[in-house]
Amino acid sequence: MIDIPEELAASQARFNGEAGRAFIAALPGRAAHFLDAWGLRVTGPSMYGMASLVLPVVRVSDGVRAALKLQLLDEESAGEAVALRVWGGCGAVRLLADDPATGTLLLERLDEGRHLSGLVDTREATRILADLLARLVVVRAPEGLRGLGDIAAAMLEAVPEAAARLGAEDAALLRDCAAAVREVVGEPGDRLLHWDLHVDNILAGEREPWLAIDPKPLAGDPGFDLLPALSSAFDPDQAETLWRFDLLTEVLGLDRGRAAAWTFGRVLQNALWDVEDGEPALDEEQVLIARTLLARAG
Repeated sequence: MIDIPEELAASQARFNGEAGRAFIAALPGRAAHFLDAWGLRVTGPSMYGMASLVLPVVRVSDGVRAALKLQLLDEESAGEAVALRVWGGCGAVRLLADDPATGTLLLERLDEGRHLSGLVDTREATRILADLLARLVVVRAPEGLRGLGDIAAAMLEAVPEAAARLGAEDAALLRDCAAAVREVVGEPGDRLLHWDLHVDNILAGEREPWLAIDPKPLAGDPGFDLLPALSSAFDPDQAETLWRFDLLTEVLGLDRGRAAAWTFGRVLQNALWDVEDGEPALDEEQVLIARTLLARAG
């Protein structure tokens, strides 16, 4: 029997409804199947995030330590194995095996006790994140991944209705972000994006000091990947936000105006989700980041 944390079951029920509850109910059988099919033995307690259960395992045939990741297959997780295979362990956790029908992954084992968020020096953490992100987005996205162009177009269509449900200041910010996205939506980019690279999605490894995990990949402009780094261990000081933004764009070799526009796009995406979830106001941290970058542009 495997331990299924109550927090994981609750988050699946909250965000995925009946599909999430069915996923949780199927987890014991799914885990047993892949442990047998891939010749694995569990070596420790279950680990989990908001959307997946991870079992520390060893491959019986050769003693290789690994991690068995069990997750609900959806639009975001469907491309994870594809991206990890393309990256081939360069800056990201290495994929050992996968099952496309369920999204189940067998991954290189990293040190789950050492996240980049554990570094006291947040600027050093940002530098490490920037270096990893630059290695990931230099790769062209393979065919078949969801694309930023379609995502951005759908966001722009949703702005009028969402703005009508917000207070005046938040609605104005939403429109400002949308205006910036309209300037770049015709050139959405073709790089392989991680989409969720923040300091808790970077773990210490053996073959490299730090490696990225849990991509939600899409094809697009690297500027769309900057917001998680700007909001990680958030500092409300505007100078710190601008320092992080400038470092990221320098290391990734991005045009700052274009990168700012796609960062507004990421704020817009999160804001639309908040409105859809019934939130009465936008996320304060992301509002501050957006206003800081808008003030500079103005």
